[in-house]
Amino acid sequence: MSEKRTMSVPALGGEQSLNRYLAEIKKFPVLTAEQEYMLAKRYQEHEDPEAAAQLVTSHLRLVAKIAMGYRGYGLPVSDLISEGNVGLMQGVKKFEPDRGFRLATYAMWWIKASIHEFILRSWSLVKMGTTAAQKKLFFNLRRMKKNLEAFEDTDLHPDDVRKIATDLGVPEQEVVNMNRRMLMGGDASLNVSLRADEDGAGQWQDWLTDDRPLQDSVVADAEEASVRHAMLLEALGSLNDREKHILTERRLTENPQTLEELSQVYEVSRERIRQIEVRAFEKLQKAMQRIAGERLMPIAA
Repeated sequence: MSEKRTMSVPALGGEQSLNRYLAEIKKFPVLTAEQEYMLAKRYQEHEDPEAAAQLVTSHLRLVAKIAMGYRGYGLPVSDLISEGNVGLMQGVKKFEPDRGFRLATYAMWWIKASIHEFILRSWSLVKMGTTAAQKKLFFNLRRMKKNLEAFEDTDLHPDDVRKIATDLGVPEQEVVNMNRRMLMGGDASLNVSLRADEDGAGQWQDWLTDDRPLQDSVVADAEEASVRHAMLLEALGSLNDREKHILTERRLTENPQTLEELSQVYEVSRERIRQIEVRAFEKLQKAMQRIAGERLMPIAA
């Protein structure tokens, strides 16, 4: 399939040609589930390059949509899309249609993983971020700051640092250090004009002018949620009844019970309930990773 790459994907020569590229990829038709399955089988069984090309081009808009979500890291969007397209091609190459998932659901993991690796390679200020925990912190910090309504361009409040560190399972000092590195790196504003000499040229955030959800991304989001739910239910089977009940009541309900309430149910100390909760959560994470691996889904940090 790599030999057909230039034929499969419209040319993306940099930021200047980005508008033209985004307009071109909207012309490729969205495949029905049946069309997608037949093309995937043709490529799987006969390595038909034309089938692979149709699978790739029909999902280029999905790559662009995902890449747009990483604009805040200050890297050229054209480069993010190019890297995402590499991930898409890998997803198409390894896609197994008989497993019952749509290609968008499966390829999304490869697209994000490819973009993540590119960002980490490109950000000289975060070259220390090589562990899974540091990668997770890097790619979740901005979103968590927004959820906490923290100021984007200042140091974090100690309470916010503590909350983020607890949720992501990293030391508080790493949260402080990563936030400062990202502030020093500088984010590209989403409100900057596409061309500095033309006020009416539009803004970066307007590149995808069609605000309606893409059909393939809607399907992908729905199926990904369904897959994650099924994986969670399967992973919960690795816990015993007490672990399952405590973890569910502490982390998987809208109104979680307190350690005190559960300690009265099981007639043990609050510390014992906390230990069981932590152990159950670790077992659940390992089970989820195992299940994802069995389904050939790469887990992006």
